[in-house]
Amino acid sequence: MAGHGTDEHPHGADRLCEAGDRVYSRAVRRGRVPRRDAETAPCLLELALLHPDPDDMAWLVPTSPQEVMTRLLRGVYEEVSASQGRVGSAVAAFERYNALGEERQYASSGSGTGAGSGGGPGFGFGFGEGTALRVLDGLARIQTAMDEATQACTTEVLTVQPGGIRREYELSEGLHRALELRGRGVRMRGLYNHVARHGQGLLNYLDLVGGAAEARTLDEVVERLILFDRTVAFIPANAERTVALEIRHPALVSYLGTVFDRLWRLAVPLTASLPDTGIEGISHRERSIATLLAEGHQDAVVAERLGISVRTCRAHIARLSETLGAASRTQLGVRIAQAGLDGLPAVTAPGGGAAISLPAPTAPPARPEAAAPAQESPTAL
Repeated sequence: MAGHGTDEHPHGADRLCEAGDRVYSRAVRRGRVPRRDAETAPCLLELALLHPDPDDMAWLVPTSPQEVMTRLLRGVYEEVSASQGRVGSAVAAFERYNALGEERQYASSGSGTGAGSGGGPGFGFGFGEGTALRVLDGLARIQTAMDEATQACTTEVLTVQPGGIRREYELSEGLHRALELRGRGVRMRGLYNHVARHGQGLLNYLDLVGGAAEARTLDEVVERLILFDRTVAFIPANAERTVALEIRHPALVSYLGTVFDRLWRLAVPLTASLPDTGIEGISHRERSIATLLAEGHQDAVVAERLGISVRTCRAHIARLSETLGAASRTQLGVRIAQAGLDGLPAVTAPGGGAAISLPAPTAPPARPEAAAPAQESPTAL
């Protein structure tokens, strides 16, 4: 559209402005309108919807609606033709880029570098259905990807679930997926912190799933990991666990499977008792706390690694101090070393006794104090 009316009436003949609609409708009904009526809608002249009356230039007559329709259809046809041309160009470009990607993937596999040598933030690394690494941003995308992996799983699911005691209502949310896996003959193995033993929820869950699921525990486990058929793995990509990585690169998946296998061999079956500390009055958990304190870790770090709250951790430290007869943190460090709870040979200070001191207690971290985040099911990230 040309002229000053472009700024005031930026539209086509198929969608008139309010003023243009009124004037054109009046012209169609009456056969013509005074020229002055079109001053509020200059678009009518610019779009040739009105034109001067040959018999009296002070009047404007309307272009017939049929002619307007023909003009509009011609314009739409031209737009569709142009769009089809752009679609064809896009398809041709895609085919060319896809061919280049296949060449790169073939070259990479031939040189032993793997398919995951390219990509960028938020995109999969590699090409095609076997994307080596995919970033899943948001809980909905994570759950969808894991549901797809669950549906495709045929042999085993391996999980590492750090955190505190499993709550029954949380575990029940994933029970239907576990039962579906059991129905297909899939075996499930899960690693948890020792603290998970103290909740009835996990025991009830395993009873419902039956012999298809097995659980073992450790003092400490690695960050959350879910591995399906040793072909696809999921791990968190941020501290809040709202972003995850879907890993399909064979070398990375194999590595994560090896990590799980070695932790599994070190873990204690859930149905077996934890080994005795050999020191009267000191529990297995208190020994684990003593070892981490002797390594120099603050209370909050110890609590997080063992899957307990900071408050619970400090209560165990108080009992440990009472059992060992320590009146201060520094003295507790000495008693831990003397009792051999630090896992190291005793170190004797010049004046006698072990020269190991513990850090002073620190304020709880920003995250909620109640035990580390609980997991919803053996197939929830």
